[in-house]
Amino acid sequence: MARRKVERNSLGKFHGNLILVGAGKMGGAMLEGWLARGLSARKLVAFEPQPAKSIKALGKRGVRLNPARAIADVAAIVVAVKPQSAPEVVRAVAPRAGKNTLVLSIMAGRTLAFLERALPPGTAVVRAMPNTPAAIGRGITVAVANKKVSARQRKLAGDLLAATGTVQWVSDEGLMDAVTAVSGSGPAYVFLLAETLAQAGVEAGLPRALATRLARETVAGAGELMLRSPLDAATLRQNVTSAGGTTAAALDVLMGPGGLATLMTKAIAAATKRSRELAG
Repeated sequence: MARRKVERNSLGKFHGNLILVGAGKMGGAMLEGWLARGLSARKLVAFEPQPAKSIKALGKRGVRLNPARAIADVAAIVVAVKPQSAPEVVRAVAPRAGKNTLVLSIMAGRTLAFLERALPPGTAVVRAMPNTPAAIGRGITVAVANKKVSARQRKLAGDLLAATGTVQWVSDEGLMDAVTAVSGSGPAYVFLLAETLAQAGVEAGLPRALATRLARETVAGAGELMLRSPLDAATLRQNVTSAGGTTAAALDVLMGPGGLATLMTKAIAAATKRSRELAG
C-alpha cells in the first residue's frame, strides 16, 4: 500500500461545495479537520438530524446545517452514516450527485458496487475506512476508488481524508473487510487492553485510580514509542523482555496456547466476516 502525504493547507483552494451526510463523531471530526486545513465554512453543508452542540456551533462559523434549499455546484459528497442506514441515505443522496461530483463513503462494509447501484450511472465513488483517532488528527484511513474517479478527484479524496490523519490507498477492494477489522475496529481492541490491564492491576492489589492511570499512560506511551521508533513491534517487545524476568513471565502466558495471538486472530476473522455481511 502506498502512503499519501498531503500538505496541511491543501484544502484552501477547494472549488465547489462539499456536502457531509452524517455529522456524528467521525463525520464531525472530519468537518473540524477540513476547517482546520483551510476549507472555507461557506463551502460546507452538513446534514445531521441530531447535531451535537459542537456541530451546531459550526453553523455560527458559516457551515450550512440541514439547509432546505438545493445545493448547486457540488464537488463532493461525503457519506458518514452507519451502514445499516445506507440504503435509505444513499437513495436520498443520489439526486445531489452531478456528473462531476465525487461521492466518498466511510460506511463500513458497503461496497463500491452497492454505492454504484444506488447512485447515478458513471458516478465517481471512493470507499474509505477511517478510525476513531481521527478525532485528534491521528487516524489512519484506507481508501479504494472505482474506475470513474479521475486523478483530480482521487487527489481531492486524499486531501479530504488526510484532514484526520494518514491515508493509504489500495487497488484491491477485497482488502477492505480486513482493513475494517484491523484498523477500523482496532482502537476498541486497544481500549480493551487498557481496560483489562487496569482491572488486572486492581486484582493484584493496586488502588483502582492508580491502576487505571498506569494502564492508560502505559498503553498511550507504548503506542507513541512504536510510532516514533524505526523498529518493528516484535523487536520493541523483545527489547523490553529480559530472560527469566517479570515481562518474560507475563509473556509466557500471553503468548502461550490459546493466548493473545490466537484470540486476536479469531477476533479479526469475526470482524472481517461481519464487515462482509454488512455489504448485503
